[in-house]
Amino acid sequence: MQDRRNAPSGSESPGAPLRGISTRRRVAEWFGESALFLAAASSILITLGIVGVLAYESSTFFRHVSLRAFFTDKEWTPLFDPPHYGIWPLLSGTLTTTLVGLSISITVGTIVAVWMSEYAPHRLREVVKPVLELLSAVPTVVFGYFALLVVTPFLQRFIPGLPGFNMLSAGIVIGIMTIPYVASLSEDAMRAVPNNLREGAYAMGATRFNTAWRVVVPAGFSGITSAYILAISRALGETMIVAVAAGTQPNLTFDPREPGATITAFIVSVSLGDLPHGSIGYQSIFAAGVTLFILTLGFNIAGHWLRRRFREAY
Repeated sequence: MQDRRNAPSGSESPGAPLRGISTRRRVAEWFGESALFLAAASSILITLGIVGVLAYESSTFFRHVSLRAFFTDKEWTPLFDPPHYGIWPLLSGTLTTTLVGLSISITVGTIVAVWMSEYAPHRLREVVKPVLELLSAVPTVVFGYFALLVVTPFLQRFIPGLPGFNMLSAGIVIGIMTIPYVASLSEDAMRAVPNNLREGAYAMGATRFNTAWRVVVPAGFSGITSAYILAISRALGETMIVAVAAGTQPNLTFDPREPGATITAFIVSVSLGDLPHGSIGYQSIFAAGVTLFILTLGFNIAGHWLRRRFREAY
């Protein structure tokens, strides 16, 4: 008969340590899942909070200014008497500087991305890409004074009568600033394209140039679109470059050679304390903020649709 005097007690059975380890793992896993959920939910809550603040504060403005006047009046003069609250002068400045910047960043950024992905040697690419991304670390106020003190005098040599404050120089520098966003993310999207597509194109007699522009770029278009949307959102929300180089006078024009004010520049100028807190002029910054938010949201929704429409699964 087996001797049970030296048998381990129930609390010291072999399964007890395993059950303890399993319990600790479940607790640790629960804490991990809870932390990840809170991190994910916080971004949603912050976004809802921003939307709520904009909606609440702008509602005070729209109780005194009708939507018809807001979208049909062609003057934006909240400091004048009588005041005018037509958003189009600010929208024209915002769209003009953004379009000038995107015409540079999308063109140059895409070309740079194709070169880094398809032509540049590995060692050279590993040097060029981090150096290019350093442009994102330059403070925007430095870009603003660069546009005012360097780009504008340079443009005045070729464009007689160009004023010191103009949307052209601001847009050019915005384009330079957003090149890293387009180039880096587009290059990542192109590098993710499987090599068998390139090899198939080469096997059919395509040159490297044709392979890059007719195979790789269309295959990575969904990721390239994400880079474009990020650049658009960054250009729309730029503040210091346009405030320093483009001026702060609202001007309903799409001529980039003219001075103008953007939505963000107006928000900065009013937030400095020119208008008393709670006045209709002060509340106008929230109405302008809602307009910019809707504009940016529209571009992001369009980008999301394009990514789903042209997404390629390999």
